[in-house]
Amino acid sequence: MQTVKIYLTATCPYCIRAKQLLADRGVVQLEEVRVDLQPEQRRHMSELTGRTSVPQIFIGATHVGGCDDLHALDAQGRLLAMLNG
Repeated sequence: MQTVKIYLTATCPYCIRAKQLLADRGVVQLEEVRVDLQPEQRRHMSELTGRTSVPQIFIGATHVGGCDDLHALDAQGRLLAMLNG
């Protein structure tokens, strides 16, 4: 399974939804980067993605986007294929 990295905050409902979907699809190891605790990580996230909102999700080296993007990938049947590399 590909590594998954998620930039998030503790109380963001979209972050919680994204994490739940990933768990439902079998992701057990999730690298979480808390941008609410590390402001420099929010700047880094913004440089990488061009976005400032959370969550921002990477599967392997691929920037998937946010929660809606992740759910759209799942609805298209492409999320599991990405996770399985």
